[in-house]
Amino acid sequence: MTKRTAAKYKIDRRMGENIWGRDKSPVNRREYGPGQHGQRRKGKMSDYGTQLRAKQKLKGYYGDLTEKQFRRIFAEAERVRGDTGELLIGLLERRLDAVVYRAKFVPTVFAARQFVNHGHVKVNGKRVNIPSYRVKEGDVIEVREKSRQLASVLEAAQLPERDVPDYLEVDHSKMTATFVRQPGLADVPYPVQMEPHLVIEYYAQN
Repeated sequence: MTKRTAAKYKIDRRMGENIWGRDKSPVNRREYGPGQHGQRRKGKMSDYGTQLRAKQKLKGYYGDLTEKQFRRIFAEAERVRGDTGELLIGLLERRLDAVVYRAKFVPTVFAARQFVNHGHVKVNGKRVNIPSYRVKEGDVIEVREKSRQLASVLEAAQLPERDVPDYLEVDHSKMTATFVRQPGLADVPYPVQMEPHLVIEYYAQN
C-alpha cells in the first residue's frame, strides 16, 4: 500500500468517519479507531477534543495539510471582514488541488496534489505545478492534452460517488473547469458534516 493510500485510510479510521465518502473506506466495516484499544475510545469527548477533531477532519479532508499551512489559511480568513468559518471553507476550496479534485479530473484529493505537482494542469493556459495555488473567479483550469488519457483521469470522470458542485463549470469532453465563484459551507458537497465554527473556537483558545 502506498504512503498516500495508507494516509487517507488512517485519517478515516482516526476520525471514525468516512470523510471522503469512498466505498473502500475501512470505516464502512469498522467505525472505531485504529490500534488494539480503538474500540475503547468512545468516552465523552471534552470541548477541546471536539474542537481539535473538527480541525483535524477539515485539515485531513484537503489532503492532510500541515498545521503551518492550515493555520496560515485560517489567519487569512480571520483577517477578512465576514464570517470566518465561511471564508475558511472558501479559501480551502480555491486551492488548485481542491479544484482539480472537485472537477473530477482525479479520483482523490491526494491524487490531485500529485497530479498538479507533476505538471499535468494549466490555469488560464499556463502550466501551474503548485497544489496550493489559489484560483480566482473566472479562472479556467484544464488538464494538459497529453495527460488526458492517464488511467487516473479516465477513472475519476466515471466515479458515481461524487457530483461536481455548481461553483464550477466543467466540460469533461475538453477536460476544462471554470471557477465560477468562491463557495460557502452549504455549497460544498462534503460527505460528512464539517464544523468550521469549532475550528474557530479551537484557535481562539490555543
